[in-house]
Parts: sequence; structure tokens; C-alpha cells
Amino acid sequence: MIPFVLVLFYKYISKEAKENYITVDNISTTGLNQDQKLPEVIDYIFDVKPILSDRCYLCHGPDEGTREANLRLDIKEDAYAAIGTNMNKFAIVPGDTLSSQLVFRINTTDRTKLMPPEDSNLSLSDYEKKVLTKWVEQGAVWKEHWAFVAPEKKDIPKTNNISLVANEIDNFIIEKLEKQGLSLSEKASKEKLIRRVYFDLTGLPPNLKAIDEFINDNRPNAYEVVVDSLLNSTRYGEHMTTSWLDIARYSDTHGYQDDLERVMWPWRDWVISAFNRNMPYNEFVKWQLAGDLMPNATLEQIVATGFNRNHKITQEGGVIDEEYRVEYVLDRTNTVSKSLLGLTMECAQCHDHKYDPISQKEYFSFYSFFNKVKEKGRMDYGEIPEPNIKITQKEINNVLSFINKPDSIPEINLMVMKDDAPKRKTFVLKRGAYDAYGEEVQPGTPKAVLSFDNFQNNRLGLANWLFDEKNTLTARVAVNRLWQQIFGTGIVASSSDFGNQGALPSHPELLDWLAITFREEGWNIKKMVKRMVMSNTYRQTSKTSPELLEIDPYNKWLARSSRNKLTAEMIRDNALAVSGLLVEKIGGPSVKPYQPKGLWAETTSGQGLTKYIMDTGENVYRRSLYTFWKRTVPPPSMMTFDAATRDYCTVERQKTSTPLQALVMLNDPQLIEAANTLANQVLKNKNLTDQERIKTIFRKITSRQPDDSEVENLLRFLNASEEGFNEAEKEEFKGDENLLIEGVVLSKIYAYGVLTSLIFNLDEAIVKG
Repeated sequence: MIPFVLVLFYKYISKEAKENYITVDNISTTGLNQDQKLPEVIDYIFDVKPILSDRCYLCHGPDEGTREANLRLDIKEDAYAAIGTNMNKFAIVPGDTLSSQLVFRINTTDRTKLMPPEDSNLSLSDYEKKVLTKWVEQGAVWKEHWAFVAPEKKDIPKTNNISLVANEIDNFIIEKLEKQGLSLSEKASKEKLIRRVYFDLTGLPPNLKAIDEFINDNRPNAYEVVVDSLLNSTRYGEHMTTSWLDIARYSDTHGYQDDLERVMWPWRDWVISAFNRNMPYNEFVKWQLAGDLMPNATLEQIVATGFNRNHKITQEGGVIDEEYRVEYVLDRTNTVSKSLLGLTMECAQCHDHKYDPISQKEYFSFYSFFNKVKEKGRMDYGEIPEPNIKITQKEINNVLSFINKPDSIPEINLMVMKDDAPKRKTFVLKRGAYDAYGEEVQPGTPKAVLSFDNFQNNRLGLANWLFDEKNTLTARVAVNRLWQQIFGTGIVASSSDFGNQGALPSHPELLDWLAITFREEGWNIKKMVKRMVMSNTYRQTSKTSPELLEIDPYNKWLARSSRNKLTAEMIRDNALAVSGLLVEKIGGPSVKPYQPKGLWAETTSGQGLTKYIMDTGENVYRRSLYTFWKRTVPPPSMMTFDAATRDYCTVERQKTSTPLQALVMLNDPQLIEAANTLANQVLKNKNLTDQERIKTIFRKITSRQPDDSEVENLLRFLNASEEGFNEAEKEEFKGDENLLIEGVVLSKIYAYGVLTSLIFNLDEAIVKG
């Protein structure tokens, strides 16, 4: 542990003048204020619809139950239709602001007629009123919601500065930048770039050998060689699997009160293998949705269907079995719609969707695909929920070689999908209640996306529907999530919501070009990821300026690289990797590394997993991907760094910076052990000076050379730490012979340990580059 006074000392000696710092909070938000200039031509999708959706749809939108004055503004015909008692008025009259009730109502000073009404707690700004008025004045040109219109592959934009273009992505980005009076920033340094691409493609840092080789490689394709090697690394599949586990709500326990252990890790092994084999995205998804329904389905295809059995399952006594069985079907429905379609379909569970054209009937038609599984709502203690399959070493040797089963486990029972209740009927559930049956429905999909015509009425039909060329969402949602993973924010920032309430795409033409290209190239994930990281847009520096922050504070137009924090897994794995502690072993059962004592005991019901028993040996140092995940008590350090809870599907994690994160970095036993181990490594080299040791530690952790002033500041911190060594610190060494180094005094060992821990705590150590 680093004494707090030493941290303050380092902050003092390394501080910079306040004026050298630029913060978003201290700049004006040009382009966001009320004086912003109206567009010359008002676009319905990008200018008008966001206002109507946010302020008007609640009372004049898709939900018939809340609709007022018989006015519906989300459908063109209804928005232009006659209204009023005598049907002699119109909300919108194209080109005629005087006859348009919408224009009158939003601008009136009569508080009894003002829209939105005061009691709605909604209001329009002056700018928004001007937008709606000008739109009507210009003819009220209507367009369908962009996400429900088939993507169009437009010509690649031309640019005058060819030297800035590495591939097609740059053409689209530069076109937008030029309209904003901006251009791409200079390229990041080689040190920064290799660190960034290593974390983005493998989740792990480059070692010093890889950094030096890249810096000294002057070939034009040096960077591409690095990218190809990373894409071909088994680390790539592990890294890609991490985000897919959030989507699939993977856990090693069932959840709910008793939260008993389950076995789903063989499915995780399959996902890693699929990513490393570069399985086409359409097959990757189809196998998980309907592998069991494939013609002559293989055992591997059936294993893949574990995706839809990762939901929570209760063991609590006294629950109503059918109520919880319905909950599991709802979970599968919501997971698929959110992750693969980018739709908030769950909002239509109790009533028609209030913002998107999804009726409650369509929701339960979609639900019907997942309602044929013969499963119980409540499992008994010791029971393996059905349907499941038994996997022995024989199956692994013959067809499931990707499963890493320890010899200590004779056989595995894995939950999978099977339509073994084919006669079960599906009904609209009134108000979403499990026992309030409405009309019967058949399998179907939202017509706004694509009608479910000429497809099989089962999950395989749904899988084929998802990848039909006319489906407007699947490809867009997939490439947007890849973009989010690489650039930090999706082209559609709300990656879980492509509907009316979601964010508009910042680069719609680029999104469509990527989506269609993804499909045309056979849904090749590695090829799409490579295209993104090979772009000059990706290779930019993250350095900024007051002028750039003034124009684009949130980097919407990508005139620089975003400064993205390491994920929870990356922070721990980085420490293990640079210290040499990381055990790189693919797959297998989940492991139990360090965790505060007593957490499981505090939340247990007295059944099942009541005590956390930490692993020993190499299992303590496996990648965080393999950390045992208990739903009621997820790994606390990872939760502190914004890991998903895995209770439900998550397609984008929160991004926070909190004091608690700093406390974890300073006190987590895994990080302290990594710091001491790395410190001891450099101390054992008696040929190095203190300055050289500092440089080595700094480079390993941050991937770059420290400058002279940084070395001097860290040396002063090192000396102060050694001088401050006392009896309390000496106690830390008792009983831990691994910390002792022959010929090195304890005060020196201690000082290097806290120095290394301090460098792990630098802001630069927890960002990608």
C-alpha cells in the first residue's frame, strides 16, 4: 500500500501549471446553444423527428392508450390528416404555417393552448420552435425513420488531400470534417499506436520487445504486420469474447436469491474458438439462435445455443412456476432484440411501444420464437435445468476439441435450446402479466423492420430473417458495435437503441457503407475490424487544443482519437501481463482470484455458494475473462471499473471515473502483488542504475519512454519512499519471502514496490494510448 502522504508528495513535485490543462467543462458549447444557426434545409430525420419523438410522441405517438386529440405525429398520413370536432383543422399543412395547428400551438402565448402543455413538464426551446416552423414553411417533407429504411451504399466521397486517406473510412470522416472546418490530426506516435491497437485487438499490452521492433521497423507496412499478427493471435478471440459475454449475460451462477452454481463455460470456450476461427458473423449468430434446428445439426451447433440459456433461473421455494418460465422467455426475447436489432422491444411488453412502431402483438409474436422450450420456472436444488446435453471426453475428442475440460471433471451437463414443447401456444399477455391471456399470436417480427414472410415459423426462420438482405438493422447494428469497440463510441452512440428515441448516426453514409460491405464480404469480422484499425482516423493522436474542443468537445466528428480508458478486465490483465504473472491458457472452468473476504457470506441465503474459496497456483493469474461470475456478488474490483452485472443483456458499459477506482488501484492485492513482482524483477538486475530501473518500469506499464523530468520526479519519489521506510512497512515483509532479494536492503525493496504501484496509478497507465 502506498502511504497517502507519498502520493501527495509526488503530485506536488510533478504538477503542471493549471493553464496547461484543458477541460470540456470550461469551454463554451458552440453548436449546442440557443443561438445556433438554423440549417438552410430542414431535414425531417435529423432536425425535426428528434424533437417530435422527445416532446410529442408521448401523447401523439404510436401508443394508442396514451394518444390524445386523435392526433398521431409518427405516421405521415395521420400527421397530415384532418383533426378537430368538425374535422376542419390540420396539425400540419405543408408550406402553410398559418393553417398549421402545430406551428400555432408551439408558438402561442396562450398557456391553455400551448404545446407541449405546461403540466407535461416538457417544453420547446426557441431554436426547436424555429426548426419546426421552418420545416412546415419549406413543405414539411417527410421521411421514414432512417433505421427502418434499407441501407444504401453511396459512392465513396472524394477528398482533395489524398495523403490523409488510408482507406474508405477516411474518405467519409474527412468529408464531414471539412464541412466543420476541421481535418484529421497528426498520427499518434509509434509507442502510443502500438499500445492502442494491442489493447483494442487483444485486450493486453505490448511487451518491450514488440514495442522496440515496431519502432525500429521502417517498412511501409510495419503497422499492418502488427495488426495481422494480433488478429491471428489466440488472444484476439479471448478479447472479442469478453464483450460478447456482456451481451449474452454470461454467468457461472443462476442468480436470484440462492444463486446456485451452473456450468456454462463450455459455451464460452466455443465463443473464443469461433472468434479465433473468424467464423462469419451470420453463422456465429445463427448457430447461437438456432443451431439445434439446423439440418442434421452437429453437436457443436447445439453447444452454441447455450447463448439463449444464459439467463437467470430461480431456485426459490414458493414462486409461481409459470411466472418465472415466462420471465425466461421474456429475457431471451429482449436479449435478441436488443443485441441483434438494436431495438427496445421490451417497451412493448405491457402496451404498444410509445415511440417506435412496435405493437404489443408484434412483441409477443417475436416472443413466440422462444416459447417452445420445455423448461421449468423453478429448478430444484441439485437439478440441471432442461433441456441439456451431456459432454464427455469422447465428444471432446471427436467434435468438441475447443472445450478445455480438466481431467478432474468426468462429464459436463450444458444447458442448450430445444423446441421440445412444440404445441405450446403463445398469447398476448395483457399488461405483460404472465397469466392474463389475450389473443393468440403466431411467430412474427416487427413489420417496420421487415415482414416475416416466407420464413420458417421457428428460431431458424428468425435467424434467416435477421440476415435477409432486406433486413434494415442487423448489419448496421453489428458494424456499429464493432465501431464502438474500436473507437469508444458507436456511429450511433445509443448502440442499444436504433429507434426513434435513440441517437442519430453521426456519419449515416459511412454506417450504411460499412453495413453493406460487411454483408458483401461474407460477414467477415476480422476483415471489418482490420479495416477500422488500419484507417488514419484510428491512427490519429488523442492530443487536442482549445480550438478543437470549442468546435467538437465530445469528438463527434473524429478530428482526433478519443482517449479511452481501459476496461475492468484490461486493468487487471495489464498488471498481470507487465509483471510476468499472467498465465495464458485458453478456456476451461472459471477461476477464483483475489476477492475481499466475507462478501459471499454477507449476501447468501444459506444455500449453495456461501463462502468464497480462493484458488491457488496458476488459476489466480488467469485472464479476467475467466474470473468466476456470481450474479448476486460480481467481482467487486471489476464492478468498480464499470463491468456489466450480467443480470441482463448489456451492449455498452457505463463509463465512470470515481474515487473508489483510485482506492482499488492503490489497495487491490492483485495489483499490489503485480507491482511488487515487477519491482523485484528490475531490482534483481544489479547492472542497472536507479534511473534505468525507473525507465524500465515506466515503459512496461505505460508503453512509452519517460522524459527526463519524469524520471527525475520519480527518482525523488523513490528516495523519499526509501527514507520514509519504518517499522510499519517492515511488517509487510514478514512471512513473504518472495519479496526478499539477496543483497538488497528492505527499504530499497519497499521503495521500488510503492514506486511501481504509483506508476500503475498514473492516469496514463489506465488508458489505451
